[in-house]
Order: sequence, then structure tokens, then C-alpha cells
Amino acid sequence: MGERVALIDCRDWDAPRSYTYQRIDELADACARGLLKRGLARGSTVAILSSNRAEFLVAYLGAMRAGLVAVPVNFRFPADTISYIMRDAAIQAVFYDADCRASLPAGVPAIGFDDPGPDGFQALLDLGPFETVRPEHGEPAMVLYTSGSSGRPKGVPLSHDGQLWAIQQRSRAGSFTKERLLIAAPLFHMNGLGTAKFVFAAGASMVVLPRFEVRRYIEAVDRFQCTWLTGVPTMFALVVREREMLARFDLSAVRYVRMGSAPATQQLIDATKACFPNASISLVYGTTESGPVAFGPHPQGHPKPDTALGWPVAGVEVRFATAAMEEAGEGVLLIRTPAMMRGYLNLAEKTRKVLTPDGWYMTGDVLKRAPEGYYTFTGRADDMINCGGENIFPAEVETLLARHPGIAEASVVGVADDIKGEKPVAFVVLKPGARLSEDDVKRYALANAPAFQHPRRVKFMAELPLAGTNKVDRHALRRLAEREWPTIE
Repeated sequence: MGERVALIDCRDWDAPRSYTYQRIDELADACARGLLKRGLARGSTVAILSSNRAEFLVAYLGAMRAGLVAVPVNFRFPADTISYIMRDAAIQAVFYDADCRASLPAGVPAIGFDDPGPDGFQALLDLGPFETVRPEHGEPAMVLYTSGSSGRPKGVPLSHDGQLWAIQQRSRAGSFTKERLLIAAPLFHMNGLGTAKFVFAAGASMVVLPRFEVRRYIEAVDRFQCTWLTGVPTMFALVVREREMLARFDLSAVRYVRMGSAPATQQLIDATKACFPNASISLVYGTTESGPVAFGPHPQGHPKPDTALGWPVAGVEVRFATAAMEEAGEGVLLIRTPAMMRGYLNLAEKTRKVLTPDGWYMTGDVLKRAPEGYYTFTGRADDMINCGGENIFPAEVETLLARHPGIAEASVVGVADDIKGEKPVAFVVLKPGARLSEDDVKRYALANAPAFQHPRRVKFMAELPLAGTNKVDRHALRRLAEREWPTIE
């Protein structure tokens, strides 16, 4: 694979940089040699604070080859949160790009990807042969930090052998050497990072965008004839709205679209199929804590609905949290996989709340199991709205609203109410040219769902706010709802 193109870095759109497998291998070895020359000992933690670029992946691979622990950090976190992560993970060195320089904490040796001086990335590289450190069973390869939207981010250590297992599971479906994947999801998140590792393992190629920008994303699909797209549903919801641009570009090369990290509606899947008529669309599910692999196709090829995740893959065990949930076929999912974390970093009490003594992880996600055995994602248990004793999952109301011909996207959250406990409210993005009033949306919901589910208030928005992982930022919407509607009639 040496001379095959592994990666096209589009940080400079006018002059993309191509890297062969041989070059990536040489640079990763050079990075490993350079880090060890700096005196870093096996097991030391090395942070990466950067947007997507080739050097991010070189540093990630180099750190692990040297027996160090890679810690990709969400550069969109506030500076004080980044400083907390550096302390919590006992970071010994940090790679960074120029845009993140202001967020660097004092006292941590920093290696700038864009720094041409003696402290820069190029100066660190030490070209030459290198024998990769062979990890022990269970030895940590990396620490990923959860978003921390409801408190401090939590560090999730993941082992080398667990991540290798996850990659092997994803590679079982066949040969992918001819595929070209487009990555715009952030590499500090399992969605983007897991996809990049899959590309390397499969001998495919990837086009890496520094961040997701919808028009640049569409242009990249055409320019590089990408065959495989992956991201969160919100990214594709933004793509399908660009009708005029979609009509001007050749998207016929796309054969696979994978959406994950959040539920997707049938309407979004249908719209995505219309944009990429030669592509199969699949929904995937995984958690940082249990590894990015959980469900997949049936071994005998049994069909499933478009919105279903599939059946547990080999090596993955799933069950619901209680016997009553098992009987009902719906509830909070517990999962056990070979890629599981052993516990949160420095958080024994929080670990005990989510990991059972026999190794099951309580995901906090509510799933539904069909009689045929496939699973469908319903929503987060902590997003559930309790309205007068009735449980409302926002995804159910969002799916309903998305069926309206004038609605492009909808997000539903709960607002406190003295009588009912909580009431649902909706934030709605209209399709181009559509005209709807708040009463129109309410009447539609009342006509097509139980009355308790209908949103009591509706706010129209040009777009929904996104969190750092490109998912809808429900916490921002809750804060907005509290300001907009301190009381609900």
C-alpha cells in the first residue's frame, strides 16, 4: 500500500496536500522518535488540540507507536475546561494548531503544527526506522473526553486491544481499498477519529476537511469523487437543504452514507437518498465508553426498517436495565463489548454509577427492540420529558414534526411547569418558501399524535444551534426555552 494515497488534507482548499501510506508511516515513526527524544516515558499522556488536519493523525499515531497515550481534546471547549483536562489527564506535552494557541495552558510543553521554530512540529520529527512499542493487554491507547455538557468533561481511557477489535468488526463487511471517505466530523470525537482509523486499517483513502461547512462539504464530494460519507444527522440535514448547489455538482460516486451519534428521521433518510441516489443509507450506534461498534446487519441479510440500527454484532452483548423493560422490549440499554472502558479517569464514584460489577455499561440511551430482534434508537433517558405522568421522548415528537411538508428540522425540549412538571416546546426550521404559524404546528401535532405530546410553544429559527460535535445543542435550546417561556400556559 506504500504508494497508495491514504489522505488528502484540505486545510488549504486551493492547494490540498496528498499523503501516501508510506509517507504517513514515515511521519508517524518520526513523530514517535521525536517524542521519546523529548524524554517522555511509556504511558505518558500527550494532548492534541487542533482542528482536522494530517498532522493531527500523524501525532495521534506517533504517540501510540511510542507507547504514549493520545488525548484528543475538543478545541471548542472554553479555555478553563481545556486547562482542567490538561490537569486531569496529567498531560506531558500538547500538539496544537495556530488557531488554538490562545487556549494553551501555562506550564505544558507545546508543539505547534504551524510553528516553524525549534518548538514546532517539523523540528520534533526525527526521521528514521522505529520499532513500534507492543502494548500489554488492556494498556491504554488514548483518552477521549465526553462533551461535558452537564458538568465537567469525563475522561474515557480506551485500550489498544479494544480499539483493534472495534476496527476489525468494522472491516468484516468486505474490501474497502477502492473507497474514498470524506471526513468533516471532528477528529477529537469518536465519529471522525474512528472513521479515520478504519480507513487506515482498510487501506482506503480519506479526504479530510478542517471542519464541517455545508457548501464546502458538497463541493468536496464532487471534487474528490468521494464514495463514502459519514457524520451526524444534523450535518446531512444541512446538506439536503442546499438544493440549488446539490443540482450543480456530481454526487453520483457516493455509494455509502452512514449517520451516527444521534437519531435520524425517515424524512431525513429519504431526503438524503434523493441527494445521493446511488448510495445505501445506514444508521450506526456506539458510545465512547463502550467503543464505536454495537449494531450491524443481520448475519443472514434479513431486512430492517431504514431507521433501525440493526442487530448486535458478534462479540457485543446488550440488554435492558430492568426485567420490566426486557418484557416491554424498550428501555435504557446496557451494553458489554471487548472495547469497553474500565472506568472514567479519576472518577471512581461516577464509574460505579454506570459500570456494573460484572462489566455492563449503562448507556443512558433508550432503545426499542422489535420482535425480529433489531434495535431502534428512541432517545436519551435524560432528554425525556415527564408531562403530567406521561413520558415524552423528544425524538418521537421531532419525527412527527419532520413529516410536515413545510418543516425541515425540529428539536423538542421540556420546560418546567408547576402543574404538569414539564411541557414540551419546539424549535422549528422551515423548508425554503414554507410559511407556517405557531398554531399551524400545534394543530398538526394534535391531529397526528396524542395530545400530551404536542408542543405548547413553537419558535421558528433559521438554523438549530450545534454543539462542538455537530449535533443539535439541546442544552443551548433548553436555556433559550427558559428565557423565551418562563411560564407555559
